Amino acid sequence: MSAAKAEFSLRGIAGARMDRIARGAGTSKERVYAYFSSKVALYRFVSAQELAAVADATRMDPIDQPGYAGHLHDYFTEHPDRFRLMSWGQFELDAGDSLPHDIFRESVAHKIEQIREAQEAGHLDAGWDPVGILVFVHQIATSWAVQPDLLPPYGEDRVTFLAARRAAIVAAVERLFPATTN
Repeated sequence: MSAAKAEFSLRGIAGARMDRIARGAGTSKERVYAYFSSKVALYRFVSAQELAAVADATRMDPIDQPGYAGHLHDYFTEHPDRFRLMSWGQFELDAGDSLPHDIFRESVAHKIEQIREAQEAGHLDAGWDPVGILVFVHQIATSWAVQPDLLPPYGEDRVTFLAARRAAIVAAVERLFPATTN
């Protein structure tokens, strides 16, 4: 799995090669195909594992969207390769080709429902579309993950820079989606 994650992260689905994945795993391409019917099937499996890891590391509290944005920022700043891995599926897979039990769609649907319930309970502004809240929070939280050239090199400056970016992300989400008190 680590060889597949590395290959997909670096080259995407279209650019990944099963022979490189097999070599990286110390096995044959035929052996990989014995477990996965296609490169897309392998990508879906690997990205589903990563989605579970992201969800576990960043648990969304629907009432605390700023905190969730901060957790997402931290996770993908620490793991830019995982952000790339997850992004390739959005770029390359046709949304109409999802599986009957697509873990991505199920995860997004669950988060949207949590946001909707928080709105109905009066904890979040009901004037926003729950889908919009989720999309905006994700976009704001991951905005620096797609700007690696703007980050300073490793060292104290980078730590200070990332802390300031995190604070700005949390503040921006707080202004857009503050938790309301009942």
